[in-house]
Amino acid sequence: MPAVIVDCAIYRDGRRTDGPADFSDALDEARAQGDAFLWLGLHEPTQHEFDLVRDEFGLHPLAVEDALHAHQRPKLEVYEDSLFMVLKPVEYEPEGDTVSTGELMVFMGDSFVVTVRHGEGAALTAVRQRLEAEPEVLKHGPTAVLYAVSDAVVDHYIEIAVELQTDLEELEEDVFSPSGGDGAPGSSRGTASATSTAARIYNFKRQVLEFRRASGPLAAPMARLASAGVPFVHDHSRPFFRDVNDHLLRANEQVEGLDRLLSDILSAHLAQMGVRQNDDMRKISAWAAMAAVPTLVAGIYGMNFSHMPELHYVWGYPAVIGFMVVVVTALHRQFKRRGWL
Repeated sequence: MPAVIVDCAIYRDGRRTDGPADFSDALDEARAQGDAFLWLGLHEPTQHEFDLVRDEFGLHPLAVEDALHAHQRPKLEVYEDSLFMVLKPVEYEPEGDTVSTGELMVFMGDSFVVTVRHGEGAALTAVRQRLEAEPEVLKHGPTAVLYAVSDAVVDHYIEIAVELQTDLEELEEDVFSPSGGDGAPGSSRGTASATSTAARIYNFKRQVLEFRRASGPLAAPMARLASAGVPFVHDHSRPFFRDVNDHLLRANEQVEGLDRLLSDILSAHLAQMGVRQNDDMRKISAWAAMAAVPTLVAGIYGMNFSHMPELHYVWGYPAVIGFMVVVVTALHRQFKRRGWL
């Protein structure tokens, strides 16, 4: 069990105090003091390990099941003896243009708060240290922990949104550059590059969608926490949760803007590809038209008939060749004037 316990501490009047190493004894001591609470941090506990926590803290079975199996949507559930909240922290790897999400569960009840983390990201060490440095905030009890955790997750959303915006601007510049990131029009390299650019845009859109799955559903729980009447949540904390909710709305607006812009960029890129394909088809049609005239004349005079006009004239062959050259030259000038070549 100690392997999954990241930290376990009793807080009284906003300050960390020494307590029993066993979380069960620590909870009893926190409840005996009356104005103290226990903060237990866990990382990817097994079913057996979490059963000990469930029995001691009286957690609801449905919430425990969600905490063990993860892969939950952000949500807020209120049970008889505890409050349960799911958040999805987001991490972004710029080099691989990859958005990954973890899961963070918060149980809050009488004199305790239990945080359960899944994934390598979103460690709460910095959050705990920041709270311990602000006893005026921490003295509000488990509500302060829920606020600090939510605030850290949402603030990181905004940071990731800014990074995505920067990378999207680079992608946009590449797509709308003179070459369009597609190489020479009509070349095999150009076609491969066009496919690669479309794949990059589509992959970026998938990453933004992954981000939206984490931040979007969190709006309803945060709005609920910012309102009155949520059990186990201190009434004086509403302004703080409203501030977190405002930050979340801003992050969601940024992500929605990124998604719309990506759709527009993809549509513009496909339109560019269509224009280039039309240009290629016009060039092919023009060359085919110029090749058709000599092919037609040569085909006619290549037929094996004895009686054909001008077949026995001395100047017949040069005249036919000259005619083909004149017609092809006229077609070339006409196509060139119209921009087909």
